[in-house]
Amino acid sequence: MDKIEIRRATNEDISLVRDLVMELAIFEKAPEEVSSTIDDYLAGGFSDNPLFFANLIYLNGELGGFSLWYYRFSTWKGRRFYLEDLYIKESFRGKGLGKRLIMEAIEEAKRTKCTGMMWQVLDWNQPAIDFYNTLGVKMDAGWLNVHLDL
Repeated sequence: MDKIEIRRATNEDISLVRDLVMELAIFEKAPEEVSSTIDDYLAGGFSDNPLFFANLIYLNGELGGFSLWYYRFSTWKGRRFYLEDLYIKESFRGKGLGKRLIMEAIEEAKRTKCTGMMWQVLDWNQPAIDFYNTLGVKMDAGWLNVHLDL
């Protein structure tokens, strides 16, 4: 029987998280967009006031993927859980790891008294869209992503 383990990433895991982020960026066809460094991750996730948190998921002792999240405040809804990334390595897909990670994220949102969860999915990533639809999610229409690089 397969053993699945989820654990919170520590500062000692940061290179694993960064490597998984790069794998995700390659999957999303945008590796050139990643400019964050290991030092950015260390400062952002493991300071006195962390900006993000991450979980690693293992299957039979092998790293299979990760999730990374932070909290935001909505003027309409209050404290919200924002799932920035959820990524399962290609060779680990179809084994239930993505569902386990997102269910753990939902539980974390509940434990931390969030009013809900938010995340994005690329419109061409039909397998992810289909997976998220099994959770009973609502996908917003009519909103455009806006960003300003500094």
